[in-house]
Amino acid sequence: MKKRLGITMGDPAGIGPEIILKIMDVYLNDVIIYGSFDVLDHYSKEFGYGFLLNQINDPDEASDNRINIIDPNTLKYTDFITGNLSAACGKSAYLYLENAVKDALHQKIRAVVTCPLNKEALHMGGYNYAGHTEILAALTCASGCAMLLWSDRLKTIHVSSHVSLAEAIRRVKKDRIVEVSLMAYDILNKAGYDKPRIAIAGLNPHAGENGLFGDEEIREIIPAVSELKEKGLNVFGPIPPDTVFLKCLKGEYDLVVAMYHDQGHIPLKLLDFDGGVNITCGLPIIRTSVDHGTAFDIAGKNTAKPDSLIKAIEAAEMISRIKDIEHP
Repeated sequence: MKKRLGITMGDPAGIGPEIILKIMDVYLNDVIIYGSFDVLDHYSKEFGYGFLLNQINDPDEASDNRINIIDPNTLKYTDFITGNLSAACGKSAYLYLENAVKDALHQKIRAVVTCPLNKEALHMGGYNYAGHTEILAALTCASGCAMLLWSDRLKTIHVSSHVSLAEAIRRVKKDRIVEVSLMAYDILNKAGYDKPRIAIAGLNPHAGENGLFGDEEIREIIPAVSELKEKGLNVFGPIPPDTVFLKCLKGEYDLVVAMYHDQGHIPLKLLDFDGGVNITCGLPIIRTSVDHGTAFDIAGKNTAKPDSLIKAIEAAEMISRIKDIEHP
């Protein structure tokens, strides 16, 4: 039997259940959902989908022509208020992810595709992580991970993600820049890019202007670029962050290495909010994700678009095919 993809519902009070149902006409026999059976059943009936639901305990029990659901927490639709923070939903979101990762590590599913969770609800539920990436690193015992945002128009990987801006500046270190750049090169190379062109963004205005506006470029970023070039990578930089993304958009580069979360997220979300995909590099499993939040303000209204989830599934399939080639 072909292994299926695992999709985690994320926070049940958000738009995760809705966008999952909206892709089922195409992916019904290709995925297993880790989420609330009762919530999916509620929305399937309310929105008139009419899907058959099948609650299972193991991916091997999946059946065709129905939504196969692994539900580790039996959360009911009446246990929370749609669009509101809930400790129960935060706990459930964690358990969905934990079970999907366990099955991916045991090679029962091909990859994990995640719908959004809410960080505040996650903390309310007793899990003090900054987000998906940090949970995944802990669950898989991965020593180094990086967030790569992928869209048709722009691609960027982050030296740091969910930390304060002050902490992000402290984390701009040569070894970390080299590490994430190598991860990006590997993904691009496997995706068919011949000698991918990687731009290294500066941290400070004008990339520091030779030390006038900060010396991180001189101390950390330029040495990282030199080491990457010595390793044979086609890298450029540091390039001023106010122009590097425009240059990448125009085709001068294939990917930008961003120094912190918002430096990379803002341009990509501005250009392709619905089509962006989050790929976690450095894990022993494949994980992709939608690149948007729980959207509590529209949850339950059946207006959320599934575009990013579709792109995340396509990316997971692409990477899993690469893995199959490497390990036939």
